[in-house]
Amino acid sequence: MNYTKLFSQTAVSIKASAIRELLKVTARPDIISFAGGLPDPQLFPVKEVAQCMSDVLANSPREALQYGTTEGQKCLKGELIRLLKETEDLDVKEEELLVVSASQQALDMVSRVFLNRGDAIITASPTYLGALQAFAASGADVYGADSDEYGVTVQGIEKRLKELQTAGRLCKFIYLVPDFINPTGATIPHARRKEILQLAEKYDTLIVEDSPYRQVRFEGEHQPTFYKLDQGRGRVLTMFTFSKVFVPGFRLGYITAPKEVIQKFVVLKQAMDLCTSPILQLAAAAYLKGGHLMRHVREVVEIYHKKRDWMLEMLAKYMPEGVKWTRPEGGLFLWVTMPGQIDASAMLQKAVEEQHVAYVAGVDFYPPRDARRNDMRLNFSFSTFEQIEEGVKRLAATIKQSL
Repeated sequence: MNYTKLFSQTAVSIKASAIRELLKVTARPDIISFAGGLPDPQLFPVKEVAQCMSDVLANSPREALQYGTTEGQKCLKGELIRLLKETEDLDVKEEELLVVSASQQALDMVSRVFLNRGDAIITASPTYLGALQAFAASGADVYGADSDEYGVTVQGIEKRLKELQTAGRLCKFIYLVPDFINPTGATIPHARRKEILQLAEKYDTLIVEDSPYRQVRFEGEHQPTFYKLDQGRGRVLTMFTFSKVFVPGFRLGYITAPKEVIQKFVVLKQAMDLCTSPILQLAAAAYLKGGHLMRHVREVVEIYHKKRDWMLEMLAKYMPEGVKWTRPEGGLFLWVTMPGQIDASAMLQKAVEEQHVAYVAGVDFYPPRDARRNDMRLNFSFSTFEQIEEGVKRLAATIKQSL
């Protein structure tokens, strides 16, 4: 059967995730992988999760095992609203919050609700490749805005907005990961956030804020969310997830947005999966109610801080001259830039096959017009301290050979 003539435009145009494909290779025990954005499994709160699951099945079996509401289980939404008030000083109403199956579903929903094929959006360059994948599936025309050591620049965003305005095109939204951006680890400063929000108002567009792990801060000053700075004017919608700060296997996240937008998301979600797993929502609600989350986050911060410092130390020890890297204030990633003659994509096969070390080539994080080939993203949260040293040593050897 020839399926080509039957596939939709979306099916024909979508590409596999570079990270998900790479993880199939790096599952080998002899590979030291800095490729995935994986939390440290040694830190998973197994005991507390087991107790919460047991309590849910003992106390609320019918609710846990039945279909749930599309909007999310009421008990979890109540805990999320309380969490946002305590940690972000946000006053979010129940109708302004939707529970989703982690932030990747949220990105898919944002794309489907706001984008028609050919619509223009702006992202940082580089930016999260999972978002680029979701936007590409919708046929969006993605424009990258220049970035520096503090993330996307105001000048870069305004340049793109002016270009689109001159061409008579509307920018549907600006997508940003403001805190410890995946992939570079940069954080947008407070003053710059205010200027970017002013640009969104000036050019009448939205900001889609992706906040997967802003609590995982090692140093520096906590920055307000765009949602907080917007002060309820409806210019910002924000996506959160439990994948990096709790456990990724629950596949739980949530969106805060104006109620008119949430209503559209709800209708779309009804067509996608009816509801996010009720039993996992109830267990997460019990976990939050028990005060476990922020205690767990403090443990995560302590360990990841040490791992970041160790990777930075190993990079300084082993990397050849001409290689540079970022120093993120938090998160799970840092960004390595090699001399311009090195193609990180071409070097990856050699790194995996000869040195048994893996990374993600930076080219996958750039919008199509902006691709650079001499960058790579390294994850420091998953590997052990011993693996970090040995992996950086192997990676440095590969770069030296390429030079």
